[in-house]
Amino acid sequence: MSPVFRKLQVSVTQQASVLNQALTLCRATPSLRHPAWASASDRQYKSMPTHGIGRWRHLVPKEAPKKKRDRHQMKPIIPATDTEYGTLNVMVSGYDMTVVEHYAQYIHHLCNRLGIRVAESYAMPTKSTEVMLMQEKGTKLFVDSVLKTHERVVQMNSLSAALCPVFMEVLLHNQPEGVQLSVKEHTEADYQARFKGRPEMEELIAQMNQ
Repeated sequence: MSPVFRKLQVSVTQQASVLNQALTLCRATPSLRHPAWASASDRQYKSMPTHGIGRWRHLVPKEAPKKKRDRHQMKPIIPATDTEYGTLNVMVSGYDMTVVEHYAQYIHHLCNRLGIRVAESYAMPTKSTEVMLMQEKGTKLFVDSVLKTHERVVQMNSLSAALCPVFMEVLLHNQPEGVQLSVKEHTEADYQARFKGRPEMEELIAQMNQ
């Protein structure tokens, strides 16, 4: 056997003996063992509580309680002056809802371009009209069709008297067919007309007040 091979064999045996001694020491001293290698009985965190893990709401600052939403109230009506109109309602109505809606949007965009302040833009309750026909030989009436009238309102404030003729001329020039246009001063009756009537509720309220 060559001397080089003998030296390698001796070094390997020495390393093996050193490893065996290290293993015996590790087995003899359980206190030096890593917690992950320990058995279930040696776990250090066995008695620690875990009920608070995953909670994060205590880290977020407390927000102020939200106020209850107030009932919709009527906005104050701005009176007219010598140079400006007060609160005006531009009312658009027709049977085709798409055309009425697009024309109301056009009026709103036109007000924004001309610097006219728009207070509100809303839809009125749809009105249904029944068309009745009578038979040629008889007196009974029957429903032939139902027409639905859609209405949109663009409410503006403080329209300049000098700008009003130009504004109305542009609106009339671009008014589509089948759409009615009217401009009037805003009143409390116009505000009440926005809401649908509930006769049953009104009767109950009247009975309670008696």
